[in-house]
Amino acid sequence: MKVDFRLVRSLFLSLVLSLFLLSVAWVLVYRWLPPPATLHMFSRRAKAGKAGLADKNINYRYVSLNEVSEYVPLALIAAEDQLFLTHNGFDLKAMEEAFKTNRKGKKKVGGSTISQQVAKNVFLWHGRSYLRKAVEAYFTVLIEFLWSKARIMEVYLNVAEMGDRIFGIDAAAHRYFQKSPQDLTQQQAALIAAVLPNPILYSVKKPSGAILSKRRRIQLNMRRLGGKAFVKPLFPGAI
Repeated sequence: MKVDFRLVRSLFLSLVLSLFLLSVAWVLVYRWLPPPATLHMFSRRAKAGKAGLADKNINYRYVSLNEVSEYVPLALIAAEDQLFLTHNGFDLKAMEEAFKTNRKGKKKVGGSTISQQVAKNVFLWHGRSYLRKAVEAYFTVLIEFLWSKARIMEVYLNVAEMGDRIFGIDAAAHRYFQKSPQDLTQQQAALIAAVLPNPILYSVKKPSGAILSKRRRIQLNMRRLGGKAFVKPLFPGAI
């Protein structure tokens, strides 16, 4: 049977174009609408069910950036991605340093920016495969092109896991400090940011000495960045 390569190529190009348009549409939807849930939320709920936990619920309530203390994005930037306001989605120096550290067989570290973490948390599954990293890079480019920095930050502080099945700053503020995210202090915001690399292993309620030291470093970085004035550009138009 003779293969019609022109037909195969046409079908392939049509598939690629369709996937591209679908991905752009998906990103554009979340440019204005809050993600109702993420794959990671479903995964965490499934794990809780498999473990036989009585409470399998996900704690998640989306809030706008204007409903959040300015200390929160400042703490997240100070802890996770100090070039967030100026880079195009990638911090090549941080990625290079993470690669070198991981090659030496030391403790695994990540070089992901806040934008990359949003791409992973909202549009993808968690994992370490090269395929996932490639798709993550693609979605990072899309959100940097189609969203504002304010929107990227707003989505990040809503979908990041900040404790066991505690997603977003609203759930974290109420669970840990019994207050709205708008009332969080500098110290409280820094403490939440300190556990983000592994919110299951580390605790906001019972922080270890290492986490308390990290919180103090984050607070120092917050001051070095210029305090709340540093994140003012995010707030005039929250979306």
